[in-house]
Amino acid sequence: MNGQQRRADQGQTINLSEFDWPFWPVVPLYPFGQRRTLCQEVVPNSVWTFDQVQGIFYVVVPIRMTAVKLESGGLLIYAPIAPTRECIRLVRELETIHGEVKYIILPTISGVEHKVFIGPFARHFPKAQVWVAPQQWSFPLNLPLSWLGFPAKRTQILPQDSCQTPLPDQFDYAILGPIQLGLGAFAEVALFDRRSHSLLITDTILSVPEEPPAIVQFDPYPLLFHARDNALEAISDHPANRRKGWQRIALFSFYFRPHALWVEPWGQVFRDALKASDRSRKAYYGLFPFRWKEGWERSFAALWGGGRPFVAPILQTLILNRAPQETLDWADRVARWPFKRILPCHLDSPINAPPAQFRRAFAFLEKHSGENAAQESLLPQEDFELLLKVNQGLSNRALMPLPKEKI
Repeated sequence: MNGQQRRADQGQTINLSEFDWPFWPVVPLYPFGQRRTLCQEVVPNSVWTFDQVQGIFYVVVPIRMTAVKLESGGLLIYAPIAPTRECIRLVRELETIHGEVKYIILPTISGVEHKVFIGPFARHFPKAQVWVAPQQWSFPLNLPLSWLGFPAKRTQILPQDSCQTPLPDQFDYAILGPIQLGLGAFAEVALFDRRSHSLLITDTILSVPEEPPAIVQFDPYPLLFHARDNALEAISDHPANRRKGWQRIALFSFYFRPHALWVEPWGQVFRDALKASDRSRKAYYGLFPFRWKEGWERSFAALWGGGRPFVAPILQTLILNRAPQETLDWADRVARWPFKRILPCHLDSPINAPPAQFRRAFAFLEKHSGENAAQESLLPQEDFELLLKVNQGLSNRALMPLPKEKI
Protein backbone atom coordinates (compact mmCIF):
# COMPACT_ATOMS: atom_id res chain seq x y z
CA MET A 1 0.00 0.00 0.00
CA ASN A 2 1.49 3.36 -0.99
CA GLY A 3 1.65 6.55 1.08
CA GLN A 4 -1.57 7.85 -0.48
CA GLN A 5 -3.70 5.11 1.03
CA ARG A 6 -4.46 3.52 4.38
CA ARG A 7 -6.75 0.83 5.70
CA ALA A 8 -9.85 2.06 7.59
CA ASP A 9 -11.30 0.33 10.66
CA GLN A 10 -14.06 -1.16 8.53
CA GLY A 11 -11.52 -2.72 6.20
CA GLN A 12 -12.00 -0.50 3.15
CA THR A 13 -9.16 1.36 1.46
CA ILE A 14 -9.13 5.14 1.86
CA ASN A 15 -7.27 7.38 -0.57
CA LEU A 16 -5.63 10.08 1.52
CA SER A 17 -5.42 12.41 -1.47
CA GLU A 18 -9.22 12.74 -1.17
CA PHE A 19 -8.62 14.88 1.93
CA ASP A 20 -5.85 17.13 0.57
CA TRP A 21 -6.24 20.88 1.13
CA PRO A 22 -3.13 22.41 -0.51
CA PHE A 23 -3.94 26.04 0.39
CA TRP A 24 -3.80 25.50 4.16
CA PRO A 25 -0.81 27.90 4.61
CA VAL A 26 -3.18 30.83 3.88
CA VAL A 27 -4.95 30.08 7.18
CA PRO A 28 -2.68 27.59 8.97
CA LEU A 29 -5.17 25.82 11.20
CA TYR A 30 -5.16 22.16 12.25
CA PRO A 31 -5.54 19.68 10.53
CA PHE A 32 -3.60 21.72 7.98
CA GLY A 33 -3.35 19.90 4.63
CA GLN A 34 -5.62 16.94 5.41
CA ARG A 35 -9.35 17.52 6.00
CA ARG A 36 -12.00 14.84 6.26
CA THR A 37 -15.61 15.72 5.33
CA LEU A 38 -18.75 14.24 6.88
CA CYS A 39 -22.05 14.70 5.00
CA GLN A 40 -25.30 14.20 6.88
CA GLU A 41 -28.89 14.53 5.70
CA VAL A 42 -30.73 16.82 8.12
CA VAL A 43 -34.13 17.06 6.40
CA PRO A 44 -34.92 14.21 3.98
CA ASN A 45 -34.37 15.28 0.35
CA SER A 46 -34.09 18.93 1.44
CA VAL A 47 -31.13 19.89 3.67
CA TRP A 48 -27.63 18.44 4.12
CA THR A 49 -24.69 19.49 6.29
CA PHE A 50 -20.99 18.99 5.50
CA ASP A 51 -18.63 18.99 8.48
CA GLN A 52 -14.85 19.37 8.69
CA VAL A 53 -12.66 20.23 11.69
CA GLN A 54 -10.28 23.07 12.41
CA GLY A 55 -8.41 24.35 15.42
CA ILE A 56 -5.21 25.46 17.14
CA PHE A 57 -3.08 23.37 19.53
CA TYR A 58 -5.52 20.46 19.15
CA VAL A 59 -8.46 22.63 20.24
CA VAL A 60 -10.56 21.33 17.35
CA VAL A 61 -14.20 22.11 16.61
CA PRO A 62 -16.48 21.38 13.64
CA ILE A 63 -16.81 23.90 10.83
CA ARG A 64 -19.86 23.37 8.66
CA MET A 65 -21.46 24.27 5.36
CA THR A 66 -25.09 23.58 4.50
CA ALA A 67 -26.71 22.60 1.20
CA VAL A 68 -30.40 23.34 0.62
CA LYS A 69 -32.51 21.94 -2.22
CA LEU A 70 -34.28 24.55 -4.34
CA GLU A 71 -37.97 24.13 -5.14
CA SER A 72 -37.17 24.80 -8.79
CA GLY A 73 -34.34 22.26 -8.78
CA GLY A 74 -30.70 22.68 -7.89
CA LEU A 75 -28.85 23.54 -4.69
CA LEU A 76 -27.94 26.55 -2.57
CA ILE A 77 -24.68 26.33 -0.60
CA TYR A 78 -24.35 28.33 2.64
CA ALA A 79 -20.84 29.03 4.03
CA PRO A 80 -18.56 26.73 2.00
CA ILE A 81 -15.80 24.69 3.64
CA ALA A 82 -12.50 23.48 2.17
CA PRO A 83 -13.25 22.04 -1.30
CA THR A 84 -11.23 18.86 -0.99
CA ARG A 85 -11.79 16.10 -3.52
CA GLU A 86 -13.93 14.29 -0.96
CA CYS A 87 -16.04 17.38 -0.26
CA ILE A 88 -16.64 18.12 -3.94
CA ARG A 89 -17.42 14.45 -4.65
CA LEU A 90 -20.09 14.49 -1.92
CA VAL A 91 -21.64 17.66 -3.40
CA ARG A 92 -21.55 16.13 -6.90
CA GLU A 93 -23.47 13.12 -5.58
CA LEU A 94 -26.24 15.50 -4.47
CA GLU A 95 -26.13 17.28 -7.83
CA THR A 96 -26.80 14.06 -9.72
CA ILE A 97 -30.08 13.68 -7.80
CA HIS A 98 -31.20 17.24 -7.05
CA GLY A 99 -29.62 19.43 -9.71
CA GLU A 100 -26.53 21.63 -9.95
CA VAL A 101 -25.29 24.18 -7.45
CA LYS A 102 -26.90 27.49 -8.41
CA TYR A 103 -26.13 29.78 -5.44
CA ILE A 104 -23.16 30.07 -3.08
CA ILE A 105 -23.58 32.32 -0.02
CA LEU A 106 -20.83 33.88 2.12
CA PRO A 107 -22.83 34.94 5.19
CA THR A 108 -20.09 36.75 7.13
CA ILE A 109 -17.55 39.53 6.61
CA SER A 110 -15.02 38.87 9.37
CA GLY A 111 -14.68 35.09 9.54
CA VAL A 112 -11.53 34.33 7.57
CA GLU A 113 -12.11 30.63 8.22
CA HIS A 114 -15.25 30.95 6.07
CA LYS A 115 -14.06 33.53 3.57
CA VAL A 116 -10.90 31.70 2.54
CA PHE A 117 -12.86 28.81 1.01
CA ILE A 118 -15.29 30.79 -1.18
CA GLY A 119 -13.05 31.36 -4.19
CA PRO A 120 -11.64 27.82 -4.44
CA PHE A 121 -15.09 26.30 -3.83
CA ALA A 122 -16.82 28.50 -6.43
CA ARG A 123 -14.33 27.46 -9.11
CA HIS A 124 -15.69 23.92 -8.96
CA PHE A 125 -19.17 25.26 -9.81
CA PRO A 126 -18.64 27.80 -12.60
CA LYS A 127 -22.37 28.37 -13.23
CA ALA A 128 -23.21 29.23 -9.63
CA GLN A 129 -23.95 32.80 -8.57
CA VAL A 130 -21.87 33.93 -5.58
CA TRP A 131 -23.57 36.26 -3.09
CA VAL A 132 -21.71 37.78 -0.15
CA ALA A 133 -22.62 39.81 2.92
CA PRO A 134 -22.14 43.57 2.39
CA GLN A 135 -19.07 45.57 3.42
CA GLN A 136 -16.52 42.77 3.13
CA TRP A 137 -13.08 43.70 4.47
CA SER A 138 -9.61 42.19 4.76
CA PHE A 139 -6.57 42.78 6.97
CA PRO A 140 -3.95 44.24 6.89
CA LEU A 141 -5.00 45.68 3.51
CA ASN A 142 -8.61 46.10 2.40
CA LEU A 143 -8.41 44.39 -0.99
CA PRO A 144 -11.01 44.01 -3.76
CA LEU A 145 -12.94 40.74 -3.66
CA SER A 146 -11.40 39.58 -6.92
CA TRP A 147 -7.93 39.93 -5.34
CA LEU A 148 -9.12 37.65 -2.53
CA GLY A 149 -9.98 34.90 -4.99
CA PHE A 150 -13.70 35.58 -5.50
CA PRO A 151 -14.84 35.03 -9.11
CA ALA A 152 -15.11 38.60 -10.41
CA LYS A 153 -17.86 38.17 -13.01
CA ARG A 154 -20.34 36.33 -10.80
CA THR A 155 -19.79 37.69 -7.27
CA GLN A 156 -22.39 40.15 -6.03
CA ILE A 157 -23.35 41.84 -2.76
CA LEU A 158 -26.55 40.83 -1.00
CA PRO A 159 -28.91 43.84 -0.72
CA GLN A 160 -29.51 44.97 2.85
CA ASP A 161 -33.23 45.03 2.08
CA SER A 162 -34.32 41.40 1.75
CA CYS A 163 -37.40 42.59 -0.20
CA GLN A 164 -34.93 43.07 -3.05
CA THR A 165 -33.55 39.58 -2.54
CA PRO A 166 -31.82 38.00 -5.51
CA LEU A 167 -32.48 34.56 -4.03
CA PRO A 168 -35.46 32.29 -4.83
CA ASP A 169 -38.64 33.21 -2.97
CA GLN A 170 -38.38 30.11 -0.76
CA PHE A 171 -35.83 32.06 1.32
CA ASP A 172 -35.91 35.02 3.68
CA TYR A 173 -32.76 36.59 5.08
CA ALA A 174 -31.81 39.22 7.64
CA ILE A 175 -28.39 40.88 7.91
CA LEU A 176 -26.97 41.76 11.31
CA GLY A 177 -24.53 44.66 11.10
CA PRO A 178 -22.01 45.48 10.01
CA ILE A 179 -21.11 46.25 13.63
CA GLN A 180 -18.03 48.49 13.60
CA LEU A 181 -15.26 47.24 15.92
CA GLY A 182 -12.42 49.64 15.26
CA LEU A 183 -9.97 47.36 13.48
CA GLY A 184 -12.73 45.69 11.52
CA ALA A 185 -16.42 44.88 11.55
CA PHE A 186 -18.77 41.99 12.26
CA ALA A 187 -21.81 40.94 10.24
CA GLU A 188 -23.90 37.85 9.73
CA VAL A 189 -26.61 36.76 7.32
CA ALA A 190 -29.36 34.62 8.85
CA LEU A 191 -31.09 32.63 6.12
CA PHE A 192 -34.52 31.02 6.53
CA ASP A 193 -35.61 28.22 4.23
CA ARG A 194 -39.41 28.17 4.23
CA ARG A 195 -39.50 24.81 2.49
CA SER A 196 -37.75 22.91 5.30
CA HIS A 197 -38.44 25.36 8.16
CA SER A 198 -34.69 25.60 8.78
CA LEU A 199 -32.69 28.61 10.00
CA LEU A 200 -29.10 28.83 8.76
CA ILE A 201 -26.77 30.80 11.04
CA THR A 202 -23.01 31.39 11.01
CA ASP A 203 -21.59 32.33 14.44
CA THR A 204 -24.20 34.07 16.57
CA ILE A 205 -26.05 31.01 17.90
CA LEU A 206 -24.35 27.81 19.00
CA SER A 207 -25.00 24.68 21.01
CA VAL A 208 -22.39 22.38 22.56
CA PRO A 209 -22.93 18.62 22.37
CA GLU A 210 -22.18 16.64 25.52
CA GLU A 211 -20.45 13.91 23.49
CA PRO A 212 -17.69 14.57 20.91
CA PRO A 213 -19.12 15.15 17.41
CA ALA A 214 -18.69 12.40 14.83
CA ILE A 215 -16.37 14.46 12.61
CA VAL A 216 -13.98 15.05 15.52
CA GLN A 217 -13.80 11.33 16.22
CA PHE A 218 -12.40 10.48 12.78
CA ASP A 219 -9.05 11.38 14.37
CA PRO A 220 -9.44 11.19 18.17
CA TYR A 221 -5.87 12.26 18.99
CA PRO A 222 -6.80 15.89 19.85
CA LEU A 223 -9.49 14.61 22.24
CA LEU A 224 -7.07 12.26 23.95
CA PHE A 225 -4.33 14.91 24.07
CA HIS A 226 -6.57 17.22 26.10
CA ALA A 227 -8.01 14.43 28.24
CA ARG A 228 -4.67 14.18 30.07
CA ASP A 229 -4.12 15.93 33.39
CA ASN A 230 -0.40 16.48 32.84
CA ALA A 231 2.45 15.86 30.38
CA LEU A 232 3.52 12.69 32.16
CA GLU A 233 0.18 10.95 31.58
CA ALA A 234 0.11 8.61 28.60
CA ILE A 235 -2.45 8.82 25.80
CA SER A 236 -5.24 6.30 26.39
CA ASP A 237 -8.10 5.84 23.94
CA HIS A 238 -11.46 4.93 25.43
CA PRO A 239 -14.92 6.60 25.34
CA ALA A 240 -14.58 8.31 28.73
CA ASN A 241 -11.31 9.97 27.68
CA ARG A 242 -12.77 11.08 24.36
CA ARG A 243 -15.68 12.67 26.21
CA LYS A 244 -13.39 14.29 28.79
CA GLY A 245 -11.11 15.69 26.10
CA TRP A 246 -14.02 17.05 24.08
CA GLN A 247 -15.56 18.83 27.06
CA ARG A 248 -12.26 20.49 27.91
CA ILE A 249 -11.79 21.50 24.28
CA ALA A 250 -15.22 23.15 24.37
CA LEU A 251 -14.21 25.20 27.41
CA PHE A 252 -10.96 26.23 25.70
CA SER A 253 -12.72 27.26 22.50
CA PHE A 254 -15.32 29.44 24.21
CA TYR A 255 -13.39 31.03 27.08
CA PHE A 256 -9.72 30.58 26.04
CA ARG A 257 -8.89 30.35 29.75
CA PRO A 258 -11.85 29.29 31.91
CA HIS A 259 -11.50 29.76 35.67
CA ALA A 260 -10.84 26.03 36.21
CA LEU A 261 -7.75 26.12 33.98
CA TRP A 262 -4.31 26.80 35.41
CA VAL A 263 -1.46 27.65 33.02
CA GLU A 264 1.83 26.30 34.37
CA PRO A 265 4.96 28.52 34.57
CA TRP A 266 7.11 27.85 31.53
CA GLY A 267 10.01 26.62 33.60
CA GLN A 268 7.82 23.83 34.97
CA VAL A 269 6.43 23.15 31.50
CA PHE A 270 9.91 22.52 30.10
CA ARG A 271 10.92 20.36 33.06
CA ASP A 272 7.79 18.23 32.61
CA ALA A 273 8.42 17.99 28.87
CA LEU A 274 11.78 16.31 29.55
CA LYS A 275 9.92 13.60 31.48
CA ALA A 276 6.82 13.44 29.25
CA SER A 277 5.42 10.07 28.23
CA ASP A 278 5.49 11.19 24.58
CA ARG A 279 8.07 13.69 23.32
CA SER A 280 7.28 13.28 19.63
CA ARG A 281 6.55 16.13 17.26
CA LYS A 282 2.90 15.04 17.22
CA ALA A 283 2.77 15.57 21.00
CA TYR A 284 4.43 19.01 20.69
CA TYR A 285 7.67 17.48 22.06
CA GLY A 286 6.05 16.90 25.43
CA LEU A 287 4.94 20.50 25.99
CA PHE A 288 1.68 20.54 27.93
CA PRO A 289 1.19 23.79 29.91
CA PHE A 290 -2.30 23.07 31.26
CA ARG A 291 -3.59 22.01 34.65
CA TRP A 292 -7.30 21.58 35.27
CA LYS A 293 -8.66 22.37 38.71
CA GLU A 294 -11.40 20.40 40.39
CA GLY A 295 -14.85 21.52 39.28
CA TRP A 296 -14.12 22.07 35.59
CA GLU A 297 -17.01 19.69 34.89
CA ARG A 298 -19.42 22.24 36.38
CA SER A 299 -18.24 24.86 33.90
CA PHE A 300 -18.90 22.49 31.03
CA ALA A 301 -22.32 21.53 32.40
CA ALA A 302 -23.28 25.22 32.43
CA LEU A 303 -21.98 25.65 28.89
CA TRP A 304 -23.80 22.55 27.65
CA GLY A 305 -27.05 23.47 29.40
CA GLY A 306 -28.84 20.40 28.14
CA GLY A 307 -28.09 21.37 24.55
CA ARG A 308 -29.75 24.80 24.66
CA PRO A 309 -28.76 27.44 22.07
CA PHE A 310 -26.69 30.37 23.33
CA VAL A 311 -24.52 33.23 22.10
CA ALA A 312 -20.79 32.53 22.28
CA PRO A 313 -19.03 34.32 25.18
CA ILE A 314 -16.63 36.15 22.83
CA LEU A 315 -19.61 37.64 20.96
CA GLN A 316 -21.30 38.56 24.23
CA THR A 317 -18.19 40.26 25.60
CA LEU A 318 -16.43 41.81 22.61
CA ILE A 319 -18.87 42.26 19.71
CA LEU A 320 -22.65 42.27 20.12
CA ASN A 321 -22.51 44.50 23.20
CA ARG A 322 -21.21 47.24 20.87
CA ALA A 323 -24.60 47.28 19.10
CA PRO A 324 -27.25 45.93 21.52
CA GLN A 325 -30.27 47.62 19.94
CA GLU A 326 -29.28 46.62 16.42
CA THR A 327 -28.68 43.03 17.56
CA LEU A 328 -32.00 42.78 19.40
CA ASP A 329 -33.89 44.24 16.43
CA TRP A 330 -32.24 41.62 14.21
CA ALA A 331 -33.04 38.83 16.67
CA ASP A 332 -36.68 40.00 16.83
CA ARG A 333 -36.90 39.90 13.06
CA VAL A 334 -35.39 36.42 12.81
CA ALA A 335 -37.63 35.13 15.60
CA ARG A 336 -40.70 35.98 13.50
CA TRP A 337 -39.82 33.20 11.06
CA PRO A 338 -41.49 29.85 11.85
CA PHE A 339 -38.36 27.71 11.90
CA LYS A 340 -38.15 24.33 13.62
CA ARG A 341 -34.38 23.88 13.70
CA ILE A 342 -31.21 25.98 13.69
CA LEU A 343 -28.18 25.00 11.61
CA PRO A 344 -25.08 26.93 12.78
CA CYS A 345 -21.66 26.75 11.13
CA HIS A 346 -19.95 25.40 14.25
CA LEU A 347 -20.37 22.87 17.05
CA ASP A 348 -23.68 21.00 17.27
CA SER A 349 -26.26 20.74 14.49
CA PRO A 350 -29.16 20.66 14.07
CA ILE A 351 -30.36 22.50 17.16
CA ASN A 352 -34.03 21.68 17.61
CA ALA A 353 -35.17 25.03 18.98
CA PRO A 354 -38.20 27.21 18.21
CA PRO A 355 -38.03 30.97 17.52
CA ALA A 356 -38.79 31.91 21.14
CA GLN A 357 -35.76 29.97 22.36
CA PHE A 358 -33.57 31.61 19.72
CA ARG A 359 -34.72 35.02 20.93
CA ARG A 360 -34.08 34.19 24.61
CA ALA A 361 -30.41 33.55 23.80
CA PHE A 362 -29.96 37.33 23.33
CA ALA A 363 -31.36 38.21 26.76
CA PHE A 364 -27.85 39.13 27.96
CA LEU A 365 -28.27 42.41 26.02
CA GLU A 366 -31.39 43.39 27.97
CA LYS A 367 -32.06 44.80 31.40
CA HIS A 368 -34.11 42.35 33.42
CA SER A 369 -35.95 41.89 36.68
CA GLY A 370 -37.50 38.86 38.29
CA GLU A 371 -37.27 35.48 36.58
CA ASN A 372 -35.84 36.88 33.36
CA ALA A 373 -32.68 37.90 35.21
CA ALA A 374 -31.73 34.23 35.37
CA GLN A 375 -30.98 34.35 31.65
CA GLU A 376 -27.88 36.44 32.39
CA SER A 377 -26.43 33.89 34.82
CA LEU A 378 -26.68 30.78 32.63
CA LEU A 379 -22.94 30.97 31.95
CA PRO A 380 -20.72 31.43 35.04
CA GLN A 381 -19.30 34.95 35.13
CA GLU A 382 -16.03 33.66 36.59
CA ASP A 383 -15.34 31.92 33.28
CA PHE A 384 -15.54 35.30 31.51
CA GLU A 385 -12.56 36.71 33.44
CA LEU A 386 -10.02 36.61 30.60
CA LEU A 387 -12.51 37.88 28.00
CA LEU A 388 -13.48 40.78 30.26
CA LYS A 389 -9.82 41.71 30.68
CA VAL A 390 -9.34 41.64 26.91
CA ASN A 391 -12.45 43.78 26.48
CA GLN A 392 -11.19 46.32 29.01
CA GLY A 393 -7.74 46.45 27.45
CA LEU A 394 -9.05 47.01 23.94
CA SER A 395 -11.42 49.72 25.16
CA ASN A 396 -8.75 51.48 27.24
CA ARG A 397 -6.44 51.61 24.23
CA ALA A 398 -9.27 52.86 21.99
CA LEU A 399 -8.77 49.86 19.71
CA MET A 400 -12.50 49.11 19.96
CA PRO A 401 -15.51 51.29 20.76
CA LEU A 402 -16.87 51.08 24.28
CA PRO A 403 -19.73 48.67 24.97
CA LYS A 404 -23.14 50.29 25.03
CA GLU A 405 -25.66 50.07 27.84
CA LYS A 406 -28.12 47.22 27.86
CA ILE A 407 -31.54 47.94 26.42
